[in-house]
Amino acid sequence: MRDDAEAIWTAAIQAVQPERLAAQRLSLAGDGQLLQDRQPLVPPLQLDEVDRIVVVGAGKAAAGMAAAMERLLGPEGMARHRVTGLVSVPAGCGRRLAAIEVRETRPASANLPTPAVVQATREIMTTVSQLGPHDLVIALITGGGSALLAAPREGISLDEKIAITRRLSESGADIATLNATRRGLSLVKGGGLAKACTAGNLLVLVLSDVIGDDLDVIASGPCMPPEPSTPPGTWTTPGGCHVRHVIVGDNGTAVAAAVTAARQAGYTIVQSVAGGGQQEASAEAVGARLATDAVELMASARRDGRPRALIVGGEATVTVPAEHGLGGRNQQTALASIDAMQQTGAAWPAGLLIASVGTDGEDGPTDAAGGCADAAVVAEIARRDLDVQRAIARCDAYPLLAAAGGLIRTGPTGTNVADIRIVLARP
Repeated sequence: MRDDAEAIWTAAIQAVQPERLAAQRLSLAGDGQLLQDRQPLVPPLQLDEVDRIVVVGAGKAAAGMAAAMERLLGPEGMARHRVTGLVSVPAGCGRRLAAIEVRETRPASANLPTPAVVQATREIMTTVSQLGPHDLVIALITGGGSALLAAPREGISLDEKIAITRRLSESGADIATLNATRRGLSLVKGGGLAKACTAGNLLVLVLSDVIGDDLDVIASGPCMPPEPSTPPGTWTTPGGCHVRHVIVGDNGTAVAAAVTAARQAGYTIVQSVAGGGQQEASAEAVGARLATDAVELMASARRDGRPRALIVGGEATVTVPAEHGLGGRNQQTALASIDAMQQTGAAWPAGLLIASVGTDGEDGPTDAAGGCADAAVVAEIARRDLDVQRAIARCDAYPLLAAAGGLIRTGPTGTNVADIRIVLARP
């Protein structure tokens, strides 16, 4: 079952690889018109009428999307449009491209801006502010972009900005609250990048890590208008730059791929939801709900002998106490499911597995992507007499799951569309 679960979450992660998604969503017609899903962009964007193309962006998937842009334009197009650019990514997500610089600006597993992030952001802002009306900027905005695109307002230091957002995060604030605060402290977020752009057109390609795909929230909306627009994210800045957003993939893309993989492995799908209404719930509440669902799933599987699977996307929150250990929201979720089952007094069924995985491969400040609970993990917890409730209370899931064999490690995946939760039941 662990192999089945790994195949399912691997399929989900592969489905949201940015190069694949960009190639599926964007293409060039013979006359140089940029197409979205084989339909013209609205309003149309004719590359033959464009002089320079500059590619900028930030996020865990920005390098892959930049590679896709180079492939889309091809050597001839890149030469004709004198393509240049800079994208800001975490350590482990870098790669060498022909014309676009991919710069690693923060350490892995440390989702906070650094002086290198600020320097890269300043360079991006300066570059887009020196273009003309016949130029095009392609902005690549992906999950993790808030910490990789940072320009504190005058009078606010980077350390002060970090301290404010860290306090909010540790108090259990959801992503919308965090990003609203970040926008208020930043020159680049909340439309700041678009307002700085003097090109005639700004095309924003978005890989969403936010349930519901709110463009104001994804990476704190660096290219979003101050007021709602129709279509969403389509507007003209005060300086005359025409802006449009295209979402190339999201959590639902990953959930759909996970469902396909589960079916191929022989499971009957009883539920598959992107978000599932749980994205703003605490990890403890999500874990408890998964345990309840798992019991029902196993009962159904035993009634007719058919394996069952539940696939849910989302992003839980964690409230971190002053005296805390090491972990992440997915590890906390997995541990909470074990605790919830233990509270019922029932033994963990041999054919039951619960996993919670970050599609970016980063779960909190750890080297794990998430956590897995199955009969072997629960037995090892009992054998070692590990205190599950104390680990949950201290947000210290990492060492406990490491000792019990319940950590999921994928390494940096080069993408990010929030989390995938998997429940498998075999009678």
